[in-house]
Amino acid sequence: MAGSYYRVRCSDCENEQIVFGKAASEVACAVCGTTLAVPTGGKAEIDHEILETVESR
Repeated sequence: MAGSYYRVRCSDCENEQIVFGKAASEVACAVCGTTLAVPTGGKAEIDHEILETVESR
């Protein structure tokens, strides 16, 4: 399985969460529910600040 995991900071509540770069479903913030990643059929669209790449495959 190719893809990377990213640490993303929610722009609404500043929560940091790990998100898979090729997410197949919407990823919501665990604290406030804001959508962090939207699937596009390939690489997910992440509209929030990516802090670091946690794991790269």
